Amino acid sequence: MTIDGDGLYLVAGLALLLGAVLPRLLRRYAVSAPIAFVGAGMLLGLAVDRTHLSPIAEPTLTKHLAALTVIVALMGVGLAIDRPINLFTWTVTWRLLFVAMPAGIAALTGVGWLLGLAPATALLVAAVLAPTDPVLASDVQVDGPTTGEDAELDEDDEVRFALTSEAGLNDGLAAPFVYLAVFIATKSLSPWQWIAWDVVGKAVIGVAIGVGAGWLLGRMTFSAPSRSLRLSESREPVLALAMTLGVYGLTQVLHGYGFIAAFVAALTLRSVESKHEFHGELHDFIGELEHILTWGVLLLLGAAVTAGLLEPLTSTGAAVGVLLVVVVRPLLGWLSLARSELRRSERWAISAFGVRGVSSVYYLAATGAQFRDELPWLWATLGFTMILSVVVHGIAATPVMRFLERRS
Repeated sequence: MTIDGDGLYLVAGLALLLGAVLPRLLRRYAVSAPIAFVGAGMLLGLAVDRTHLSPIAEPTLTKHLAALTVIVALMGVGLAIDRPINLFTWTVTWRLLFVAMPAGIAALTGVGWLLGLAPATALLVAAVLAPTDPVLASDVQVDGPTTGEDAELDEDDEVRFALTSEAGLNDGLAAPFVYLAVFIATKSLSPWQWIAWDVVGKAVIGVAIGVGAGWLLGRMTFSAPSRSLRLSESREPVLALAMTLGVYGLTQVLHGYGFIAAFVAALTLRSVESKHEFHGELHDFIGELEHILTWGVLLLLGAAVTAGLLEPLTSTGAAVGVLLVVVVRPLLGWLSLARSELRRSERWAISAFGVRGVSSVYYLAATGAQFRDELPWLWATLGFTMILSVVVHGIAATPVMRFLERRS
């Protein structure tokens, strides 16, 4: 049976309700919310017209929905981080970003090439799957901003801080590698153009707009001469969404990296009157919107699986996903944190919880047209890896974080 038109609202509402209730009912069995929503989406896929549920059929819609979900999540995690950005206090984050991620892309590219993939396709898969996810990793991230006059602005949980800050930045930093794969496939740029523009130029634009917009909006919000402009007094949390959309849109129009800009803008806004309670209200507002978008994406992922997303999956694609989640990320994450001040258990937890998710959907939807012949296989590999990550990390997150809390 298929349901079209108005009946879809009923099915979607029931699926959302099911996804919201299941985690509570099955909490003792370590079923996380993402697992429940993917399962509910698979049930939803059985009841609706599945013609348009494939991301291949709707690449533009897929790209924009994924981008909106990611930037809202980036704003949320940026507002949640108490620790000011610093070269020395963010050491673990820099190691994950500039050692573990490039090494992981290189390793997974080599694995794909050895398994018979063309070099450009192998690099695209590795780059698309490189960023850890600020959307699906809420169980292992910081809880929210600490506010109030007596607040101590630091993070006492290094594992949660490292995973949150890494996810905030590597969504944008993965982009140059994605575009390198496109460059190799199409030979549309010279290597020097790629380095100057995709590696350096777009990142600089993103950081500059993020810092500038975050500072200006922060000053307006907390200390504008006119009280009507001080949104902290009128308690208008829609500022978080306005800044998210505006900063991302401006950066994309200027051809910078919007993901970087959104996260940096949130960090910068957070640094202005950092103890003000309005930051908590902004975070709560954007968090509710993030939950709704995340549920929608996971429902659509489950429905797409029912519609045949995984049918083109091969043993090569499955091997890529398993190796990334079980071997490549944990091993290279562990090595990148060598000689750090972290305990062994903390190093393993940070290394293991590299959750894959919605940002990967965005990059494949944005660049997949350049790999039209391999596109069904690419989506199948991405879908398999996301579901594997959702299941493995979703089951492990709660017991591992509780173990670390007892140890500390």
